[in-house]
Amino acid sequence: MTFKEKLNEIIFGWETPAGRAFDVVLILAITGSVAAVMLDSVASIRDANGSLLYALEWAFTLAFSVEYVARLYCSPDPRRYAASFLGVVDLLAILPTYAGLFIAGAHYVMVVRVLRLLRVFRILKYMQYVRESESLMRAIHASHRKIVVFLFFLFTLTIVMGSLMYVIEGEEAGFTSIPTSIYWAIVTLTTVGYGDISPQTPLGQALAAAMMIMGYSIIAVPTGIVTVEMSRVAGSDRSPSCPGCFSTTHDNDAKYCKLCGQKIALGPPPEAS
Repeated sequence: MTFKEKLNEIIFGWETPAGRAFDVVLILAITGSVAAVMLDSVASIRDANGSLLYALEWAFTLAFSVEYVARLYCSPDPRRYAASFLGVVDLLAILPTYAGLFIAGAHYVMVVRVLRLLRVFRILKYMQYVRESESLMRAIHASHRKIVVFLFFLFTLTIVMGSLMYVIEGEEAGFTSIPTSIYWAIVTLTTVGYGDISPQTPLGQALAAAMMIMGYSIIAVPTGIVTVEMSRVAGSDRSPSCPGCFSTTHDNDAKYCKLCGQKIALGPPPEAS
């Protein structure tokens, strides 16, 4: 095995002890860098430990820079990695600190602060270390059509309700336009209730009450859709697939498929989470 292949096994893999150790160290580094960013946003802590936080920021930035270059070097397809979501996140994790070196002047301070907020993107790198995220993504992908239909229904409902409220209340009650009324409908339907706009007439209040009650039931719909798909994914992960009809609906300890009678090759038991 060449040095490049060994490095790829350590950085991108988790099967070997070295790969697992690298992942653990990197997760600790990510946690430390995010904690430093959060502490730096507290004025009292920044005034008392500004130099230390600045040094830590550069230490983490240099470490993540070496990691990013190493990933590009040992990746089978560097361009594909650089253009991937996690590759972009890795790049965003280091760019703001370097950008701060070239932006000077008091009127650029706010721009630098906005750029520094991008370092919080490091926390998104956690996703590649959560093995269960694959099952979650499979469940979301399997239910995305149902969710799209539900969102389209919700979008239509807010337009209808918002338009009705605009007709009922009018500009005197704060419903100055249909888009403003749709905004109120979204806030009410999601049970957020900012209170910046509220109906004044009995009919408008009755419609608002109906939307509030409806909101509680609507919120549970996408949760139920994803939960069902997650149960199916979990079931398919536990049950061995039939080589004949590819069914996964049989019992986990079944030796023969209950649909086609094909013998099932029993694999190793699933890992405990």
